[in-house]
Amino acid sequence: MKRIIPLLLCALAIFTMLPVQAKADDVTINVYNWGQYISDGTDGYIDVNKAFTEKTGIKVNYMTFDSNETMYTKLKTGGSSYDVIIPSDYMIARLIEEDMLEELDYSNIPNYALVDDAYKNTSYDPENKYSVPYTWGTVGVIYNKKYVSEADLGSWDLLWNDKYSGKILMFDNPRDAFAIAEFLLGIDINSEDQDELRSAAYKLIEQKPLVQEYVMDQIFSKMEREEAWIAPYYAGDYLLMAKENPDLGFYFPKEGFNLFIDAACIPKGCQNKAAAEAYINFLCDPEISGENLDYLGYSTPISEAKQYMDPETASSEIAYPTQETLSNGRAFINLSEETSRFTDSLWLQVKTQGGVDTYAIVCMCAVVVLLAAYFVIHNVRKKKRIANRCKKWKQ
Repeated sequence: MKRIIPLLLCALAIFTMLPVQAKADDVTINVYNWGQYISDGTDGYIDVNKAFTEKTGIKVNYMTFDSNETMYTKLKTGGSSYDVIIPSDYMIARLIEEDMLEELDYSNIPNYALVDDAYKNTSYDPENKYSVPYTWGTVGVIYNKKYVSEADLGSWDLLWNDKYSGKILMFDNPRDAFAIAEFLLGIDINSEDQDELRSAAYKLIEQKPLVQEYVMDQIFSKMEREEAWIAPYYAGDYLLMAKENPDLGFYFPKEGFNLFIDAACIPKGCQNKAAAEAYINFLCDPEISGENLDYLGYSTPISEAKQYMDPETASSEIAYPTQETLSNGRAFINLSEETSRFTDSLWLQVKTQGGVDTYAIVCMCAVVVLLAAYFVIHNVRKKKRIANRCKKWKQ
């Protein structure tokens, strides 16, 4: 009897474990991330999503967006359910403010303890309730060394150099595009002053005739194939592009540049929260983070991950700039809803009109209407006066 009891207990334990495994095998999480932003097995690098499924049995339905604003609109309008999203710092602050994120259960994310302190208690998530850093990085200028003169390098003004008209690409999102114009004009990239934002819009309108195309993910093919020679973009993506075209170069503009953190979050409406947290925990495993970012070229927030990287990547001054260089970086903060709407309207005008903004147009139209009204009223009164005179003369 004593021998039978342990055997029964063992069988019971195995039996109770089976449904859990079967249940895990049935779970699929929806992950919404930037394009070209996870190692997918290309060139012999790790396939992160496949490795996660092999380890946990949880499948990954992986979808991509090309800007924070696209991702926000998709979440806001509904119709799709996501378990993990990876927005940037300022957008995370907006999502928190609008109560669009779930608080994380860190008992399911033990690898969070390995994240460097520099990437915790941030301004966008000061209590670390809603986000776990995925990468950090910078924005700079990518150029083709075969076609762009070295004498023209160093500033954002390269994007306004008419020598390269038709070979210049520009960000296809307002926050990054306005920031470049603001850096060039000496304006705070987090300004909410409407006159300053108009000035930035006019600067972008000035650039428009030189721009081949406004792009996001399309930058990879255009720069690699030398269809374009100059573009602003993320340093990590430059390192990925340079593997395909060694003639590409990169620099941090002297006026300053955006310094950002992208982090994993769980949106409200998530269907598989524990599985989503398991995925976030997996991304924070030092070996996974190291192999993932070794391929991507972006910077890891987990110092321990560097031991799993190619030493050249881990020591790159583009992926890991010096403190002196980083001191010239500026982070975006979440702007007010009014400012966001105003910037969006200016951006639409930059791309579609390439002329004065609606504010100026409305003012001019109002003046024209008032003048027309004045002359109509003046002519009517004049005719009445003449008619009255005629009546008196006839009498």
